[in-house]
Amino acid sequence: MRVLHTADFHAGRNLRGLDRTPEVHEALVEIAGLARSEKADVVLVSGDLFDTVNPSAEAEAAVFDFFLRLRDANIPAVAIAGNHDSAARLHSLAGLLGWVGVQLVAQPAAHPLDMIRTVETRGGEKLTVGALPFLSERRLVKAADVLGGDVGAWRQKYREGMGFFLRRLAEGFRGDSVNMLMLHATMDGAVPSGSERTMQFDLMNAYTLSPLQLPAGAQYVALGHVHKPQKSSEMPLAHYPGSVIQLDFGEGGEKKQVNLVEVEAGRPARVTPIPLSSGRELRTVKVNLDQIEARLASLSGFAGLVKVVVRAPSGTALPGLKDRVLRQVPGTLAVELDAVQDDLALPELRREGLSLTELYEQFHRERRGELPDDLRAAFHEADEAARGEEVGA
Repeated sequence: MRVLHTADFHAGRNLRGLDRTPEVHEALVEIAGLARSEKADVVLVSGDLFDTVNPSAEAEAAVFDFFLRLRDANIPAVAIAGNHDSAARLHSLAGLLGWVGVQLVAQPAAHPLDMIRTVETRGGEKLTVGALPFLSERRLVKAADVLGGDVGAWRQKYREGMGFFLRRLAEGFRGDSVNMLMLHATMDGAVPSGSERTMQFDLMNAYTLSPLQLPAGAQYVALGHVHKPQKSSEMPLAHYPGSVIQLDFGEGGEKKQVNLVEVEAGRPARVTPIPLSSGRELRTVKVNLDQIEARLASLSGFAGLVKVVVRAPSGTALPGLKDRVLRQVPGTLAVELDAVQDDLALPELRREGLSLTELYEQFHRERRGELPDDLRAAFHEADEAARGEEVGA
């Protein structure tokens, strides 16, 4: 059996005022073509079909055209909703999409086995998919627990809740079938793209799953949510295929792909990444003010999108800077100023080695003038109290 795994379309993504939907559509046309040329039996889509809960007509057209292309190639699909999708909106479309061969699981079911989807391929093989759409932590952890409880406790509660669903889904696996799990979640150790600002909290603080929680009976775990392609677990084998185009400048330089999974019942899966060529390349260029023309000259002929970060002394007036950059690089979407404070270049005024109180005093002096004695004393007292709590913890 040959299964094509993709995720994180984010149709409708807007970058600095530019609608990326045409590029997403181009990538989806490419992926549908790969499904046909690679003779895929099934396509799995692990969430975030759209970038917003209320996508534009163009975004919907791009995604639905993708599924119609699969229908025309007689390739069935299984898809789940991600955190960017409106689960209710997609749920209302599930029956309609079923007519074109898409089994969509948009909302978690009260009975986990109701989220099992099965596909019988043209060759007579069977695929069983435990399809778990994005499950908000708020469904698993009460607000009171989050606000008043121990951080470790509500992390554990989230994991236990997800573990319940994963165990129950595994009960639907069959010995005569290829068995896969599909979910939109963050795994321990996942490496994010620079674009996933909202995911940084998840990765560093709370809502992650351990690979040890993945059911051993899954021959492949089709993950979505992290935009950087990567393997997340060896046993069972779990992969993020990543987003289908470089969605913003944090993903600049990343090579995008889909995964071709070759597997048969009772045998280990083999994963082959297939690179994607669609979407404009994104690049961030950092340049000193006095080197703009020379540095940007190297971008002559670059067909992608550019963010230019200009380093200049703090307080420097730069009228017409954006026009100056655009004349050299028409593909520039953003021009940002990185103000360099003069005092940071002076050894005697560097901030390394200063205490928290000294840093605050310097900050106050730079912004508001000399720090009053009573405010200094209050800050010092608060700092000492905080240190005492850390020691006693």
